[in-house]
Amino acid sequence: MKFEAEQAKPSIAPALAAVAAPPIPTAQAWLRDYDGACGPAVDMSQAVPGYAPPEAFTDAFRAATGHAEDARYGAILGNDALRSAYAGHVSGLYGCAIAAQDVGITAGCNQAFFASVMCVAGSGDSVLLPTPWYFNQQMTLAMLGIEPVPVPTLPQDGFLPSVAAVEAAITPRTRALVLVTPNNPTGAICPPERIAALYAVCAAHGIVLILDETYRDFLAPGTGAPHGLFERPDWRDGLIALYSFSKAYAIPGHRLGAMIAGPRVLDAAGKVLDCIQICPSRPSQAALAPSIESTAAWRADKAADVRARAALFRAAMAADAPAWRIEQAGAYFAYVRHPFSGMDAVRVARHLGRRYGLLTLPGSFFGPGQEDYLRIAFANVDAAGISAFAARLGSVTAPERLKETA
Repeated sequence: MKFEAEQAKPSIAPALAAVAAPPIPTAQAWLRDYDGACGPAVDMSQAVPGYAPPEAFTDAFRAATGHAEDARYGAILGNDALRSAYAGHVSGLYGCAIAAQDVGITAGCNQAFFASVMCVAGSGDSVLLPTPWYFNQQMTLAMLGIEPVPVPTLPQDGFLPSVAAVEAAITPRTRALVLVTPNNPTGAICPPERIAALYAVCAAHGIVLILDETYRDFLAPGTGAPHGLFERPDWRDGLIALYSFSKAYAIPGHRLGAMIAGPRVLDAAGKVLDCIQICPSRPSQAALAPSIESTAAWRADKAADVRARAALFRAAMAADAPAWRIEQAGAYFAYVRHPFSGMDAVRVARHLGRRYGLLTLPGSFFGPGQEDYLRIAFANVDAAGISAFAARLGSVTAPERLKETA
């Protein structure tokens, strides 16, 4: 059969076609037009460690790549050694008893979230996402045909979701509430009492709390366990706890994450993971298992360094760019209100990249109602870069200077 030249091409699935392009590459493209006139570009767009992994991990990884066993397929939910090591670490951190069989190892925390959502929701269901939300989580829900329902938070409340707002957003289609703490993009830290209250709401309505703690390692020492949910006898029925090894261990390229959940969820997650990747990188898992204990002091030092960068960022912004108000900051991030009221955040962020070589992410990438904000990730920039960023940002003062074409 001869086809006409005008014949329609196969279409992309509508749910996926409607999802926005990945935000980080979109923003990074703005630097292509920067002419360098203001000095070297300062990229504070992506949450990535600004230092190399610990030598103990790197040495163990090199050794593991030479083992034939680690080149073969592995267990879908991760190597036993890593599941046990992470279970022991979490048990010590929270003062509870987490078993290896409560743990699934994934190829990064985004994959853990993808699998978690598929376990508890399907097309036509909804999941509550406090705004500002982590954009990859919204994208995942949308492409799966699951409605991401925004639960607005307010700067005067520390960008923390209230119990009342969550209660009001629950409908018969709601299957889960997602809570990211410390938060991406705001850096807000949800206290244990609020986490417990939100879990109680979920339990009362028969929905799951998906708790993403990717940045918990950067909490100040001595503050105690981030929450007490693992002490509840029913936690395996209503909690899925997610984690990424990328930040604390400085290994984002190794793509390792984890999920802690009850047997029903992990059994279902195994079906999802087997169809996506079968197993995470086995040499990376082999290297990480002993590194959880051996790099504890190294991780504590690096976390202290990140907290010092946060303090430096606050001081530099107060001194050199006071018009750009820090509304919230913590872990890797500062959520900053730009001084150009009524101007959309993409226009502001794009201008900063193209004209000043300062790369940030617009608040609108993180959900509705965020046009007044920029997310700034300071963890991957050294002291000199932070100072240069604030000084240059302080020179952007007049709204009329933002008149530019798209």
